[in-house]
Amino acid sequence: MLKVQEIREIIKLIDESTIDEFCYETEGTKVSMKKEKGQVVTEPVQMVQPQPVQEQQQTPQPAAQPVKEETAPSPEPKQEQPKDTADYDKEITSPMVGTFYMSPSPDQPAYVKEGDQVKEDSVVCIVEAMKLFNEIEAEVSGEIVEILVEDGELVEYGQPLFRVKSK
Repeated sequence: MLKVQEIREIIKLIDESTIDEFCYETEGTKVSMKKEKGQVVTEPVQMVQPQPVQEQQQTPQPAAQPVKEETAPSPEPKQEQPKDTADYDKEITSPMVGTFYMSPSPDQPAYVKEGDQVKEDSVVCIVEAMKLFNEIEAEVSGEIVEILVEDGELVEYGQPLFRVKSK
């Protein structure tokens, strides 16, 4: 399945190009885009088979794509992980690309803070993706040892959000 960031990049490339229509299909996922009056209009992504798929972007302008791939922040999480390995045994990761929020609204307290106990069904944060606010559950029982991201920060699929010491 295409990631939200990948779809946004494709839309931007199509919008900046002279292409009027774009269609991409792979392993049950189909994306179609058509320019109408100079703006990109996208059809919903259709999934035939729900399974995790590593997508390779194929865009009509290969000159713009390598710049975007080089700016991916993938090395940073690898640098963070080794420093506190003794304090936790589980991580709560982001199930999607989006914006991380600690509380249901700016004027309300955070769902959890360091030192709080959580259960498997406890809501720990919200990840906003495409104007949809998705409550993220802990899926593990234990104590929140560390919060790895800041409120309002963009997160990637699979990025660790919390470290938990399970019971």
